[in-house]
Order: sequence, then C-alpha cells, then structure tokens
Amino acid sequence: MSLWLTGESSWFALPGRAAEFELPHAAPLPELIDSVLAAGRITLCTQCAARREITEKDVLEGVRIAGAQVFVQEALADDTQALVY
Repeated sequence: MSLWLTGESSWFALPGRAAEFELPHAAPLPELIDSVLAAGRITLCTQCAARREITEKDVLEGVRIAGAQVFVQEALADDTQALVY
C-alpha cells in the first residue's frame, strides 16, 4: 500500500498536524495515517515539500520525501493497482 501526499495534504506529514484536522463522520486522520504506515508507506511529494520548506527531518517517522521518478516506478510496477480518489 502506498499513499502519496501532495498539495495542501503535505502538512499531514508533519507531527501533530493530522490531529488538527476534523471531518465529521470520518475516521480520525491520525488513525488512518497509522494504519497506512503499518501496512505500507506514505510519501510526500518532493516539490510539494520544497514549496512548504518541509524537509526529511520535519516529517513523521516512516514518511519519505520522493518525486516523480519514484511515483512512476510504483505506479508501473507489476501487480500494481492504482486508486485515485
């Protein structure tokens, strides 16, 4: 499982930021992030991180920063099923 954070969702890669987000009738975002990290990985877009001055030392443990080349490798790997919602 792989989740990519882009645009304004980039902030959720930082400690404590997901806890500030509330969406009625939805699971708490920190729990969802923990579930994704337990089953796979979370990647923060390189350009999105740079635009917000977020570095590897700033993000949650287990979150990586990577760019388009890594995204394409993941998306085109054998047995990959992409879901964009």
